[in-house]
Amino acid sequence: MTDDVERPIDLLLVDDDDELRDDMTRYFSRRGYNISECACGEQALEFTDQRAFDVIILDMMMPGMTGLELLEKLKQRGNESEVVMLTGQGTIETAVEAMKLGASEYLTKPASLKDLDTLVRKGIKSRFLRKENDQLKAVIKQATPEPQGMIGESPKMKEVFRLIERTADSRNPILIQGESGTGKELVARAIHKASPLSDKPLVVINCAALPETLLESELFGHEKGAFTGAVSSKPGLFEVADGGTLFIDEFGELAGPLQAKMLRVLEDGSLRRVGSVKERRVQVRIIAATNRDMEKEVSEGRFREDLYYRINVLTIHLPPLRERAGDIPLLVERLIGPEWTIEPDVIPLLERYGWPGNVRQLINALERAKILASDETIRLANLPPEIVRSAESASAPAPGTSCDLDTLNKLHVEEIYRRHNGNKARTARALGIGRRSLYRLLEKYEIGPPQETANE
Repeated sequence: MTDDVERPIDLLLVDDDDELRDDMTRYFSRRGYNISECACGEQALEFTDQRAFDVIILDMMMPGMTGLELLEKLKQRGNESEVVMLTGQGTIETAVEAMKLGASEYLTKPASLKDLDTLVRKGIKSRFLRKENDQLKAVIKQATPEPQGMIGESPKMKEVFRLIERTADSRNPILIQGESGTGKELVARAIHKASPLSDKPLVVINCAALPETLLESELFGHEKGAFTGAVSSKPGLFEVADGGTLFIDEFGELAGPLQAKMLRVLEDGSLRRVGSVKERRVQVRIIAATNRDMEKEVSEGRFREDLYYRINVLTIHLPPLRERAGDIPLLVERLIGPEWTIEPDVIPLLERYGWPGNVRQLINALERAKILASDETIRLANLPPEIVRSAESASAPAPGTSCDLDTLNKLHVEEIYRRHNGNKARTARALGIGRRSLYRLLEKYEIGPPQETANE
């Protein structure tokens, strides 16, 4: 038993010198180490694949696989053992190469077993210090729940951060719901980064960005000749993401036939490429996001009920910016950068504004303000005029009237739509939202085209 820990140390001896290996086995066994031994690199790889060792004593020159080659393979496989290299032909070059490949110590033969024991114990201490450091980092990360790239101290955002932490370890599907521009992809990336799959691929696709036929090929892949232009076979994103995470944005835009194929992957991990009869299986964690009211989509027959309940195992609702106005000063500080300042009267105005385009619209407004600023100070005059007018009207309603945020948002969208003469593309850009989101706002608020012109 060693002095540093309560359990025996697991030690692997890799050396083709049988006599030296026997001497080391007897010496370290008497000192309480658990000893495993082998005479070649190939067998050492089998040993390390089966169990973890605290320290490996490794001979540099062996028949077949050399010590350096074995060390490189161990590094490629993510082996975390401390490695002490032994060689009878020590040179500066080989020592440097061994250290680059991850060896912690280097000793030339003939070496005394006492010196070797000293290096082994030093390696053990390094290993446990590294473990303690990793544990400390995990504690610090847990004590600081705000995911990288996300900002917020409002109760609703703290609840989002809590759900990210709680759902990260689960392999079940996750549905992120929220308006356009609220940061749903940021949430998906935070979940992936905090999960055990963080070293595996995170693959992203937006269903609204592709027509149905192309979306099917992108998700499930296709075989050569499956359709015109399919000159070779291509794996889909499910296969690309195998072992990792697939983030499917605008999930509510999936067409009916694709909903059926998606359901099958969610149920048993099986899929078929377009034009193929061969079943393939994948293990993919799916994170889906939508700005649609999925219960309404299901009740009105536009989305399969069984797929909705299958994807809606764990749900995170991302609040719109108007419901977390207290976070706006934090967001502004992060977005403008430390070299910029902002006039005091700007922040209250930004907090009063309804932000139909959410954080994305705030980003666009601040970028515009920085471009128009004469120095590195953002003033009211630098903000988009529609934001200033709408926010000022929110702070001073007409006598005898009341106006809620939803009404203000409607008035704002209607005003921007009118100012751009019914041009939906320019209106969406001004609001900082996508055209599909604009269509839904126009439908929700029953806003028709301006009477004079309805140009696209």
